[in-house]
This record gives sequence, structure tokens and C-alpha cells, in this order.
Amino acid sequence: MESALVHALGLEYQPVALSLSDEAPRGARTPPKGRTCVMRFLADAARGETVALEKDTVSCRGGLIGLGFTGDISHMPGGEEGFYRFLSTGNRPHLKELGLAEAGMSEDFLDGERYLKTPELVKLFVEGLPAVEIEEKFVVLRPLSAVGPGEEPLSVTLLADPDQLSALVVLSNYGRETADNVIIPMGAGCHQIGIHVYREAKREKPRAVVGLTDLSARLCVNALLGDRYLTFSVPWRFFREMERDVPGSFLERTTWRKLMALRKKKR
Repeated sequence: MESALVHALGLEYQPVALSLSDEAPRGARTPPKGRTCVMRFLADAARGETVALEKDTVSCRGGLIGLGFTGDISHMPGGEEGFYRFLSTGNRPHLKELGLAEAGMSEDFLDGERYLKTPELVKLFVEGLPAVEIEEKFVVLRPLSAVGPGEEPLSVTLLADPDQLSALVVLSNYGRETADNVIIPMGAGCHQIGIHVYREAKREKPRAVVGLTDLSARLCVNALLGDRYLTFSVPWRFFREMERDVPGSFLERTTWRKLMALRKKKR
């Protein structure tokens, strides 16, 4: 589909439409099982590829939760307690208490990613995640240009640099009665394009979700797309609302045009 918003922002990469489906689209790549961050597939879609992900081939356990394939963390190594320690203080003491060997365990699992201070805080974080478990077989990521007339994906994710993200935040509030229509929830990169956006899609007034603040996901995506981007994800209804708001907005005025001119000079 053609997008006035995409044109006005001058995006380098294509927006990514996310859909839930029981069938993989014709020509879609269905990656074989392999241990990789699912955010790399967002990068692939932003570069023009259609990717269909399914539960049986997503080996990243966090990715299974982030995309809504499961809400169960008991399948994590070491169970729930092991996951709580994985995101915080590490599993070395826990494994010793259980009398389990450490051979073959990753350093992150053993020593903790330290993204939250204690296992107890990780437990509260997990309990606060959106309780979403999809019924469809596939999560499909594809460039917005591949969305046909009449199709309605669940959401759209844009890869935005600081100037573009600033414009998106302003536009998100442009036609709304409140000024809190963008959130930045802590979580994995896939949480921020997946379950958090799924939950927003059910709200009467959905909000946008800024993401790619996950340091582990940034390691993956930066290597593929560069280090200037955050994700900005919106449910389809909100994306269409923002599209309608482009004409007559600040995106057609002097300040944004000057910013765009400065950007072109730097390139």
C-alpha cells in the first residue's frame, strides 16, 4: 500500500506489517528451527522480505512469549526460578543448590543478564506482561508495500531515527484529546512489537509502542540495519488514523521541512 506517512518521514527502511494467520502467505520464507533473535526477521521484513514464523521453529524462548505463541515460562532452562535468575543475578548459586552441573550453560544464564536487580523483581515483571496467547499458527512479518487493498494487518512497525521518532510521537498525539498516546514498556524487542501491541490493539483508543530498547536485540539489529533506530509500533487502526492526520499537519510545515533539509545535507 502507498503511505503518506512513510513519504513524509523519509524512512530508510520499509515499515513492517505484522499479521496473524493460519497459513503462510505465498512466497513467504518459513525459517527452519534455529537459535536466533526473532528481531532479525523484523530486519529482514524491513528490507523487503516476507517471513512467516511459527511456534515449532522459534527456538528463542523469550521470542515465543513476545510473539504470543505461549505465555508459559516454565519451559525455560531451570524452570520459572531459572528464568527469574537469568534476567537478574544468574544461576550459578541456584544450580549448585540443586546439585546440577554448569557444563554447556551460557554465561548469561550462569551469571545473569542483570536487566533487573533481583529475581523477585523479574517475577513481578513477568506477571505484568500482557497475557496474550494467539490461536493462529503463524506470525507473518512483511513490508507494508506487500499489504494489498482491503487487507488489515494487526499492526505496523516503523524503524525510526531520533528525528523520525520525534515526529511520530508528535503525530500520535496530534488528533487526540490526551498527550499520553505513546508508551515505552520495558521488555524484549519482540515484546515491544508483539504482545504489548496486541494488547493495545484491543483498547478503544490504542497507543503506540516504542521499542528496540532491549540491549540484546539491539546487538542483533544493529549489525543488520545500523545503530540509529528504535521501533515504533502501532495497531492498524491507529496507523490509519495517523495516515489521515498527515495532510495539514506539522509534517507539511516549515520546521519539519528544515529538519528534512538538514538531514539531506548530512548524507
